[in-house]
Amino acid sequence: MTSDVPLTDLAALRRRYDGFLLDAYGVLLDGERALPGAAALLADLERDGCPWLVVTNAASRLPETLSRGFASVGLAIPPERILTSGALLADPGVAGDLRGVRALVLGPEGSRRYAERAGAIVVPFEEDVDAEALIVADQQDLCWPDHLDLALSLLVRRLDAGAPLRLLLCNPDLMYPVRPGRVALTAGALAAMLEAVIRERWPERGIGFTRLGKPSRAIFDAACRRLGASRPVMLGDQLATDIAGALGAGLDAVLVGTGLAPGTGAGGSAVRPTWVLPSLAE
Repeated sequence: MTSDVPLTDLAALRRRYDGFLLDAYGVLLDGERALPGAAALLADLERDGCPWLVVTNAASRLPETLSRGFASVGLAIPPERILTSGALLADPGVAGDLRGVRALVLGPEGSRRYAERAGAIVVPFEEDVDAEALIVADQQDLCWPDHLDLALSLLVRRLDAGAPLRLLLCNPDLMYPVRPGRVALTAGALAAMLEAVIRERWPERGIGFTRLGKPSRAIFDAACRRLGASRPVMLGDQLATDIAGALGAGLDAVLVGTGLAPGTGAGGSAVRPTWVLPSLAE
């Protein structure tokens, strides 16, 4: 629970930290509008020359596409201020070198573009498809269940033959809120189904997807390298991803909003943010 976590405000955070990592949805906007205080915070950080970066598990839209969407709701977030989990496909230290690697990509056109920007050769969904990498990027545009069946068949064929297959998961989230009382599955749930088959069929191999997005440390380390701040802080609204991931990467973490359900870290322990910020609006 978060009831015993100290409250803070933006002025105190600005005095304490010299760089800001910001979650997008739930902190800056709710999908349809900018949240109160979001535009003012970004303008203040920009005016003062304080480094900031939006860190998101998005892997279906490129940074320039996201930037245009943010602008449509009044948030000035240029592409260079956006780090997505999809962009980590181009980081050899995280995803391995994908240049020239044939890859089957679950996700829409934007997801395929991320893989292509990393140098991968994206192959089409077809019978007996062969590839050296299986990238689960996003659940959008998935032809259900055909695409997942083809991905599973690729996995089984290559692992049964002892052939290498790189497994990459951009967005580890299992679900996302659509509206009050309605949730939907995400890429992480698709990967979890494939991993269930792996555990049952090859229990001794310990094979699984490399996770790129929050709460994986990889995206926080990449964000901190780009930010270049000596004392950065993460602002997020989800305990299990934003907060747990930041804490696991050695960062202080601010839970924006109140009344959220408890979250757990990788070891099942309760997640306790460093601070709680009731709202960006002051």
